[in-house]
Amino acid sequence: MLNKSSVNLGMKISSKDKPNNALFILNPSSGVPPVNFIVSKDLDRRKHKLTSCKSLTKEDTVLLIKENFEKYDVFVAAGGDGTVHTVASELVCSSKILGVLPLGSGNGFAREFGFKLNLRSLLSDIEKAETMCIDVIEINDNLCLNVAGIGLDSFVAHSFNNMKLRGFIPYVWLTLKTFLQLRPFHITIKCDGEIIVSEKVFVVTIANTRQFGNNAFIAPEARPYDGLIDIVLIKPFPKILGSLFIIRLFTKRINKSKYVRHIKTDKEIVIETDETRFHIDGEPIEINGKVVVRIKKKALKVLKTSGNKFLSDLAVNSPGNEY
Repeated sequence: MLNKSSVNLGMKISSKDKPNNALFILNPSSGVPPVNFIVSKDLDRRKHKLTSCKSLTKEDTVLLIKENFEKYDVFVAAGGDGTVHTVASELVCSSKILGVLPLGSGNGFAREFGFKLNLRSLLSDIEKAETMCIDVIEINDNLCLNVAGIGLDSFVAHSFNNMKLRGFIPYVWLTLKTFLQLRPFHITIKCDGEIIVSEKVFVVTIANTRQFGNNAFIAPEARPYDGLIDIVLIKPFPKILGSLFIIRLFTKRINKSKYVRHIKTDKEIVIETDETRFHIDGEPIEINGKVVVRIKKKALKVLKTSGNKFLSDLAVNSPGNEY
């Protein structure tokens, strides 16, 4: 059931009632409750400047966007990477623009594109309405905006999803525990029908952007607008080197390790493995059988922010340009 903040799904909203032409979709269960509460109240106080609505489930969010698709140019995901993923899935291959008000714990997508927990700054960006077009990755029938994969990160995602305790400390403890129990698994990767990898690994990451979240850069060379899929393989390594890998991860030097292989391609990738515990944008998912990975080039419009990490080497598009 949708909890309506300042919009009724069946109500036609005129342009004068929404000067920023943006709909904020708030996930009230994202992030730290006190922060979420403050943001929710801030959205309520700004009813004269924006339109917001609370969405309690993914199904609610999808319905909300479909009902209001023609009424707004910008759809703002106020939540974590899961909320961003859900909103973006409805905007792909359209002229609509994705914005983010980050309320999650990792906020990988928001960090990459410079979205901050600053409503005033975000409203200013919405008024400017400058955008960039980015690629998205298709994994079977699933959309991937940020990173997906199999291995340590996906195992943690599956275990964390079943934990009652949330937050950074439980996540770090679970990651350490999972790492100590980690065993290599076999994987075969085909590129355009040719086998390019057949070996045991600790991690396979399919990357559109550079980081998992929290500035942990698993694919420092990835760019979300270059039309390429980035595949990062971490081969089995002595676990005594774990702390070194963490340092490399947070200093954008993971690709300098001899245990890491980085592959770039715009061709179709097929992954075969007995391991079924995947994650896509941090959300755990079970995938059995072949995993087919494709790139959809420049398929999503993202709001330009002043903190965007890619502004030095990307072309910025205005809303008036042909999509």
